Amino acid sequence: MKLRRRQGPRKGRIEIIPMIDVMFFLLVTFMLASLSMQNLHSLPVNLPQGHAAPLQAKSPITLTIDAQSHLFIDKAPVTLATLTDTLRRKLTPDGDVIVSADSQAPNGITVQAMLAAKAAGAQHFLIAIKHVD
Repeated sequence: MKLRRRQGPRKGRIEIIPMIDVMFFLLVTFMLASLSMQNLHSLPVNLPQGHAAPLQAKSPITLTIDAQSHLFIDKAPVTLATLTDTLRRKLTPDGDVIVSADSQAPNGITVQAMLAAKAAGAQHFLIAIKHVD
């Protein structure tokens, strides 16, 4: 008769491959979540500098005015004549308009664009600036 050795309790093992998969999944999830927090509705312009508290708009529409006085609504080019009709179609009742005007843009075109947006039904305007520390 052969006697077996008595074995002690088996030690647990930590499998690292599933843990690496989970970590990569979390990394990708957080990267995509941080990208969705960016305002990607505007074109890059040279914003004026200043100090202001950050504001969050619920369903913003971005009105961009570049240095050559070209107007854009959420990256779509518009003219001053078609601005009111285009905004009226896109604007929600509680929608805010973010004005992202280049610092070299003439003030006259900015004011005219804001008046046209007001005629389209915009209630509140948020002025985009480059925050200075």
